Amino acid sequence: MPAEWEPHQATWLTWPHATGDWPGRFAAIPFVYAEIVRRVSRGERVRVLVNGPAHEARARRLLRRSGVELSPVEFLRIPTDRGWNRDSGPIVLSGGGRRAVAGFRFNAWARYPDFRRDARVAERAARALGLPLRPVLRRGRPVVLEGGAVDVNGRGSILATEECLLDPRVQVRNPGFGKEDYRAVFAEVLGAGNVIWLGSGISGDDTHGHVDDLARFTGPRTIALCRTADPRHPDYRALEENRERLASARLEDGSRPEVVELPVPGPVAHAGRRLPASYANFYVCNAATLVPTFDDPHDRLALGILAGLLPDRPVVGIHALDLVWGLGTLHCLTQQEPAAG
Repeated sequence: MPAEWEPHQATWLTWPHATGDWPGRFAAIPFVYAEIVRRVSRGERVRVLVNGPAHEARARRLLRRSGVELSPVEFLRIPTDRGWNRDSGPIVLSGGGRRAVAGFRFNAWARYPDFRRDARVAERAARALGLPLRPVLRRGRPVVLEGGAVDVNGRGSILATEECLLDPRVQVRNPGFGKEDYRAVFAEVLGAGNVIWLGSGISGDDTHGHVDDLARFTGPRTIALCRTADPRHPDYRALEENRERLASARLEDGSRPEVVELPVPGPVAHAGRRLPASYANFYVCNAATLVPTFDDPHDRLALGILAGLLPDRPVVGIHALDLVWGLGTLHCLTQQEPAAG
């Protein structure tokens, strides 16, 4: 699995349709998607999943109204239950001039009942691309993995959290799996056998600890990690523990990673529930690095830090206060399709 900043052939998105994911705010969501498509399509194809002709027509109308050039946009009629492409979309593997789609199983974060169509997206995407679907098995059974649960540097190292993948009681993806099981799967399928295990993710995250709201590779040797200096923050202890873990972590060659701290935005809540607002949920495409912003004083600082870490493309803030009502933002919605390498 190449690193996200390596060249893409395309980005995958699902045009929004699950109104319940954004209670009371769905009307604004397609316009945010239009801005994402506008930015991404300046450097690569955008493959947009739609449920059928009427859904596609609505998407086309709104994109045109928003001034988006449609020639780099391809609509694929692959039905979905929801739209979190990072987790249910195709993880495309690339190397030696060949590509394949990883056949991980999706079960809606071991939490929600509506996932039968989402569970078939990888298979249908592989067919649409004319690529083989590579089944992923361990101990004779399919392996469940969401794209947001891991982050790779494209050189052999991978980030994951124990909360998400190793908790034996809450949202259990692969019952009985231990660290060695995951290490073997990551090495064989993703080419990333050096696992850097963090502890817990951030509060408000219904995935139970996805790493893409917490820590991300921004280069082969660099990790951006969320941190707050406020001991009253509900994630203070978890973020400090993760900082301590990374202080002793090793990359695939035995060297220590450089850890750069990302700020944490102020609390964002809906109906008394804290939402997972995080600058770590940025998305790196060919033409830009898209960073969620929250009308927060820390927005500018986060944009500046990521501009320094990813200097070869512009850093663009995308207003995400509406998106985060769906319990995810830019990285959760997108999935990169790497170029053949």
